[in-house]
Amino acid sequence: MEHKGTKEIETKRLILRQFNKYDADAMFRNWESDSKVTEFLRWKTAVDISEAESVLSDWIRGYENLDFYQWAIVLKELGEPIGTISVVGKNELLDIVHIGYCVGSKWWHKGITSEAFLAVIPFFFEEVGVNRIESQHDPNNPNSGKVMQKCGLRYEGTLRQADWSNKGTVDACVYSLLKSEWESKR
Repeated sequence: MEHKGTKEIETKRLILRQFNKYDADAMFRNWESDSKVTEFLRWKTAVDISEAESVLSDWIRGYENLDFYQWAIVLKELGEPIGTISVVGKNELLDIVHIGYCVGSKWWHKGITSEAFLAVIPFFFEEVGVNRIESQHDPNNPNSGKVMQKCGLRYEGTLRQADWSNKGTVDACVYSLLKSEWESKR
């Protein structure tokens, strides 16, 4: 892979960009303090804006590394972040990135997460040189799997007790998209 860092990507309704220190309030208000969002995630629901500020500080430092990918999902009509999409794991030997995402519950079922995910796929295949994009979800969160399917990822199977979240130890439904599959559908 030839890492490029978190480059700005624009879609019809969204701007995917790096976070900055001014995003703490929107981050806290729009998803970090939303227990519906964090239910199936690995981090606890934020109770204070200082938690968002701490996370943002880590992410901003991360942008110094070209292999760090953490986008703010900014809804153009709102002008502030409503969620995030990022690489939560990677395998350099096999050219694999593992994508994670979350969007505030006010914006669920509007195609926003799918739009963001669809926007990063060509970036990873064409610019970074990824061969496989993968993602996973808890079977009790099927809407996350619908995002993956809408973006062309194929269901590969469910790994039993292979992940953890605020629910404890959970199963993981695994999906992937290979570069060759993506190219054949273009």
